[in-house]
Amino acid sequence: MSHYRAKSTLEQWRIFQAVIDCGGYAHAADALNKSQSSLNHAVAKLQQVLGVTLLQVKGRKAELTPIGKVMLRRSRQLTQTAQELEQLAYNLEQGWEPEVKLALEMAFDRASITSALKQFQKLSRGSRLSIEDTVLTGTLEHIEEQTADVVITHHLPKGHIGEPIDDYYMDLVCAPDHPLANLPQPVKQDQLSQHLQLVIRDTADNPKEDEGWLRAEQRWTVSHFDEALRLVRSGLGFCWLPPYIAEREMQKGNLRKLQLDGSSCRRGSLYLVLPKGEQTGPCARVLADLIIGQPVSAISA
Repeated sequence: MSHYRAKSTLEQWRIFQAVIDCGGYAHAADALNKSQSSLNHAVAKLQQVLGVTLLQVKGRKAELTPIGKVMLRRSRQLTQTAQELEQLAYNLEQGWEPEVKLALEMAFDRASITSALKQFQKLSRGSRLSIEDTVLTGTLEHIEEQTADVVITHHLPKGHIGEPIDDYYMDLVCAPDHPLANLPQPVKQDQLSQHLQLVIRDTADNPKEDEGWLRAEQRWTVSHFDEALRLVRSGLGFCWLPPYIAEREMQKGNLRKLQLDGSSCRRGSLYLVLPKGEQTGPCARVLADLIIGQPVSAISA
């Protein structure tokens, strides 16, 4: 069996990418803290061993050839994979991560993982746990940008897989003395649009306007369901609230559940996602296994 031996090096591809990203050899040399001549030599050598022209210098600017565009795109996958491979080795060598970040979609009832968190505290070897409430696109950002270790989400972004762990649903509620409570049920959407809706702020840096629950003409935005509940109870407006927030208040008579024409409640599935995939640390895997109810991974025990 013959073994293929690469003609190019990762460093050559890194230099090639830097020349494009920095807009030329001079800026790339500054960014990489190397001499311009060494960068020229590296790219020339790369083109020589490949037998193709990647760059053409026009004036003071280096421009990609059509072949160069294809090779640049594919080379980014190569350097990214190498970086991930080295990061994985570092993680395994380091073993236990000092902090695990858990991002929870706010529609998710935390009470359902209390037992898992108690078990995790005993197995966490002193790792800190950071829990963040997230909403809508904010939850998806943690998955796509890998800024959390374990995420519970209402929606799986394209290309990501998740373990279904629970269902969620949201009830439409208002105070008993709110005008909507006295209308014949079910209420119609155009009747809702005449009243103030309380919505939970999307926690994303760049929220998507098409995400969210029922847009009314008049909206007040709050950062948490607890604040929304306080305002709804005061009679200010209506809101979609999960049962873990609304049910007790409905039993006390502080809230009235509304029936919406064509929709009794908002339903969906919740998934547990490990955004970092294979790079997920052993401590985060312990937490994920406990939440899912699986035996704790052997590597982590």
